[in-house]
Amino acid sequence: MAARWQPGMLDSQQPGGWALAHCKQHFLADSNGLLFPREWLKKQDLPILAEHGIGHFDGDAVYLLELAQPLEIPGCSWQSLRHFMLQGDGDTFQLLSYATQIGTWASQHRFCGSCGDPLQHFAGERAMYCPRCELHHYPRLSPSMIVLVTRGDEILLARSPRFVSGVYSTLAGFVEAGESVEQCVAREVREEVGVEVTNLQYLGSQGWPFPHSLMLGFHAEYAAGEIVMQADEIEDARWFDVHQLPPLPASRSIARYLIDVYVARRLGLPEPSLPE
Repeated sequence: MAARWQPGMLDSQQPGGWALAHCKQHFLADSNGLLFPREWLKKQDLPILAEHGIGHFDGDAVYLLELAQPLEIPGCSWQSLRHFMLQGDGDTFQLLSYATQIGTWASQHRFCGSCGDPLQHFAGERAMYCPRCELHHYPRLSPSMIVLVTRGDEILLARSPRFVSGVYSTLAGFVEAGESVEQCVAREVREEVGVEVTNLQYLGSQGWPFPHSLMLGFHAEYAAGEIVMQADEIEDARWFDVHQLPPLPASRSIARYLIDVYVARRLGLPEPSLPE
């Protein structure tokens, strides 16, 4: 069965279709949802920085209007991307995840970083182009590892000061230049909680639009060391028994998937599916 959301390149010179209005990871919404008749939305005197044809939802063309400011429209409100991650359906979140990454990239790449000239859309590709420097700028994607460290019936979970109160999660970090993902797992775990790991198992990946990560998910077995928390990054880290877990991340996140898979395996339960 085909997915409701299909990304693709659309010509913004073509009329019709639906449109999303986006600004700083927030989307305009009304009582009918997030998709507005495109021609109507473009007549609302919005501060449009750029327009992008981004794909099809339920077979209908969808365009993204990237705004300089989130202006108010009567009967509408601005909703955060995280709101839809927690409460929206999966297909809508995939659409918004793609849209916010394209919109953020486009708003941050309006000028060439080498010569300062305005960038142009490059025909046929999702890219911005500098004619003077002949440089192409593609949507930014930051590879990151995310790992659940395990020790028999125990799992190592931690809290960042940025987390929702009480929630514990897996460890994560960005891959450095010249580093393999496996090397990143070992380094980040060592830096954040001071322990060594072994026997890495890759479980899957998830695009994560906060703001432009590709999360590569692992299980890793504890090898040695005592927990030593990284200052300013980790406010608490501890071992939890799989029978007595704290509040956990949202079910749509790969962090929760890594936890749920391991718990299911230890308790002999059916394994969950990887969230898209």
